[in-house]
Amino acid sequence: MEFRPSLFTFDDGSAVMCKNCWKRRRPELLDTLSREAFGITPEKPEKVGFTELSEDDKCASGHAVLKRLSVEFETEKGLFSFPMNLFVPTAPFNAPSEYPASGAGFTLKRSPLILLINFRPDAYDMYYPAEEIIDHGFALGVIDYQAVTTDDADMTNGLAAMYTRRNDGTDWGKIGMWAFAMSRALDALETLPYLDTENVTFIGHSRLGKTALWAGAQDERARFVVSNDSGCMGAAYERAKNPGGETVKDITTAFPFWFCDNLRKYADDAESMPFDMHYLLALQAPRYLLVGSAEEDLWADPANEKACAEGVQPVWDLYGEKESIHYHLRTGVHFLGRPDWIEYLSFIEKHL
Repeated sequence: MEFRPSLFTFDDGSAVMCKNCWKRRRPELLDTLSREAFGITPEKPEKVGFTELSEDDKCASGHAVLKRLSVEFETEKGLFSFPMNLFVPTAPFNAPSEYPASGAGFTLKRSPLILLINFRPDAYDMYYPAEEIIDHGFALGVIDYQAVTTDDADMTNGLAAMYTRRNDGTDWGKIGMWAFAMSRALDALETLPYLDTENVTFIGHSRLGKTALWAGAQDERARFVVSNDSGCMGAAYERAKNPGGETVKDITTAFPFWFCDNLRKYADDAESMPFDMHYLLALQAPRYLLVGSAEEDLWADPANEKACAEGVQPVWDLYGEKESIHYHLRTGVHFLGRPDWIEYLSFIEKHL
């Protein structure tokens, strides 16, 4: 088997032997991935709030309220905000509930929260079956990633413009910015009493699957972290890629702005990286990790996604957790569709 940096060896060479040791190992993994892959994340803002822009109390066949929110926080260069959609399941007004809604005839159910970083701003979108998610009893928060900052090399718009860049190779890339927004959304939403923020899920697909993993690695409030078809620099090992799999050279050539500049050093020599993506998956421990692949999505390298998910089980073993990693392979192509959601919802429901 090809060499990979060990999860169980501290930077000083000593061994990681127990879960208390792992708690001291985590910051080393985070630091490596920050400096060499995703870039260094700014400090959490002291205060995060939101403004409710509008409310639709008859969405999803009348089963939910759709709130359109603006998440707001101070940055190094002033106030920044981004929009998000929040679906909250409802119940008849006479149902037991502590959270009466503003509209007549219903109350808001206290619901576990799924937080999705998504590709488009639409309230109803092909990447998530909103009504089905709601009818499973979940609240759903959806962030349009390009409302945070654009998916390109422009570092002067949106959140990218709000922090000074050091230009030393470790400045955060766009994935880091989108992940930061997921955590700021959770900051705002955890103030709402009708959301069960002890049971939060971060989820994303493709580049946004990488984003959900990086958000979950940094923010341990997410009890469930879901990576769908995240592939290269996500859930897939980067050493010994399978035929057709995207490589570090491919991704840093096409999308260098997703990462810090230091990652380009490894474009022609992934073997020399001081990490592999088992670092990213292991940082989800001991919480629930769900990794999804598609049989025809060779670019995302399903075999390496599966191997990486299986390869980090020894970290969960330190905690005595044997069923906290779930790997899912479906037929078909690169997409986040209803079969994926049904698989993920079923797993999460069993572990609420």
